[in-house]
Order: sequence, then C-alpha cells, then structure tokens
Amino acid sequence: MSTLKGRLDIAAVAIPSAAGRPPQDFEAYQALREAVELERWGDLDRCPTRQESLVHWQGTPYEERRLFLARLDGEPVGACWVELPLRENTATAGIRVLVAKPFRRRGIGTALLEFAEQAATAKGRTSLDGYVEIPAGMLDGATDLLPAKSGAGALPLSVPAIAFAAASGYQLEQVERSSRLDLAGIEPRLAELETALVPAASNYGLAWWQGQCPEELVEDFAALKRRMSTSVPIAGMDWEEEDWDAERVRREEARLAASGYESILTAARAPETGQLVAYTELNWRPGTRTAFQQDTLVVSEHRGRNLGMRLKIANLRRATQEWPAAWHVLTWNAAENRHMLAINVALGFRAAGYQGEWQKRLK
Repeated sequence: MSTLKGRLDIAAVAIPSAAGRPPQDFEAYQALREAVELERWGDLDRCPTRQESLVHWQGTPYEERRLFLARLDGEPVGACWVELPLRENTATAGIRVLVAKPFRRRGIGTALLEFAEQAATAKGRTSLDGYVEIPAGMLDGATDLLPAKSGAGALPLSVPAIAFAAASGYQLEQVERSSRLDLAGIEPRLAELETALVPAASNYGLAWWQGQCPEELVEDFAALKRRMSTSVPIAGMDWEEEDWDAERVRREEARLAASGYESILTAARAPETGQLVAYTELNWRPGTRTAFQQDTLVVSEHRGRNLGMRLKIANLRRATQEWPAAWHVLTWNAAENRHMLAINVALGFRAAGYQGEWQKRLK
C-alpha cells in the first residue's frame, strides 16, 4: 500500500428531500457509485437510481443513515457510509467503503474505513458489519479461498476487496449467492413446475396485492415480516428480530413508492383460519430491465407443502403480465439455505455473483 499523498477531506453529504435539488456532493457520490457498479458488473442493474438514493439517505424512524464523501485535493475519490438501526440491533452498525478505481491502493480506503468505524463507535456501536459482492466468474479456478466462519461457502482472497476486509479485522461470517432468472419464455417452465406441486399446496388460498397491503391483512403481514427478519439463515451475524407492526409496513410501502419501485406480493392463507402464513415479494423500477426477488417466507408450521414454490410461480407469472419490460429477476440466498436455493434453481435461476457478509466485533 503506497502512502497517501495530497490532502484528503472526508465530510458528511447533505441529503435534501426527494423533491429538492441534490447538492454537488450528493451528485458526486451518485456518479462514483455508478462508476464502481459499471466497473464491476458492466451494468447498473444493482445500482440504486438517483431517486432511490435520495430517499434511502433520508433515513427512517427505524434507521439513521449517514453518508460521507472523500475528496483528494478537492477531487471526489471515494465514499463511506454508516447505517445505524434505531429500534432493534442497536449495538450494530452497517458500514461500506467505495474508492474510485484510479485512486485505489493509496490508503484512501483505509482512511474511509477508519472514519466510518469512528462514526459508528461514537454512537455506541460495538458490532460492525458490511458486505462485498463479486461476479460469479471471480470464483472460477480460485484456490486462495477464505471459508465463511459460521455459514457455508468461501470467497477468494485474491480479490482486493476481500483481502481488504479480512486485513481490516472483519470476519467472513456468511456467503450469499446472487442469482439471475431470465423471464423470456418462462411460462412453460412455470406450468410444468405447477403440475408437480404436492396436493397440500392447493389447500391454501392465495391473496395478492400491488404496492399496498389490504388493510384487513396488514397485521398478519407485519407478523410475517417480523418472523422473516430471523427465519432466514444469518450465520453468526449479531442481528436480532425486527419489531414490525402495521405502521412500519406502511412506512416501508411509502418508502418503496417514493423510491420509484412497484411491488407485487403473493401470500398464502392457512386453510383452517385464513391467516397469512407465507408470502413472497418482487420489486421493479419502471424503465429498468431488472426486477428483484425480495423476501420469501413460509412459517415453520406450514413448511413441506410446496408453498414456497407455489407462491413464487404465482408471483412470477403475475410479474410477467404486469411488467413486460422486465427482462430478468435478481435474488440473493445464503449458501446454506439449500431448500430455497433448490427452488430457485428449479425455476431457472443461475449463479450471477457471490456476496460476503462481514462482521467485526469490538467487544
């Protein structure tokens, strides 16, 4: 690592309302984020849009979000951010660092990470976490693999971002696989998979909605969101169950809409009670080619009946009807979540990348 030369200034980025005119620092951050995404992926499928970023960095009653921009002799060269949960997980902080390609290996990443860590510890946080995602091809033929500490999977230390995280005292707790599904011509596959569902799956009634959960279902849905926060594998990450209620559901729906997203959700009702016991969600930004498979949950008492597959089939079918401009779907699954991965593989999802979940405990 070469010695940093020049004056490096790191300052908070002021975030206006979504309707306001973004300041110069925010525009510099967005340009930097897009450049890093294009460098790594060759597209902006994973990159937040300008509108999405504006809404995200305003924060919520449940999470404080602080964004910082680094300038070297006045030129934007990197960014870092700190995300601070406010209702639960209040000992944790999410941290991320970005450095523009021409300015790497000069100590800027280290300076940004130290700055972000200090911002987190000043808020009393003692467990820091972050993520790094790499294209699937970077794993091909790699021999210097760092295994996940408590989950499954491994990542190559030959990738600078992986080596940087490990050298900075972060432990690789979990590896997630990102997968892509092409939507063109998917209906025959959905129909074939539908015929193979076990009979018990058809005993559950389905409810679906776009954007806003029906009022009569919102309490049930909030209970599912609460269970979702810890039902997925979290390996050794210091994450607690999230406290979801109807108000939090409505705030999340409003945030997604303000960010420019449309959502389609399909849920399953228990035959005996009509209560929601499973759901799956897809999000899409109009004008883009990529939809995102978000949560899928079947509560433990109702598993083993093909509900996950049935819900995904129904939701994907509706998405192709409502969003014909969406070409494909991206999703993420923990490497140890073999059941959900098997469902996604059967649907036609193929590996696109691998994401490491990192953690640094200060106590």
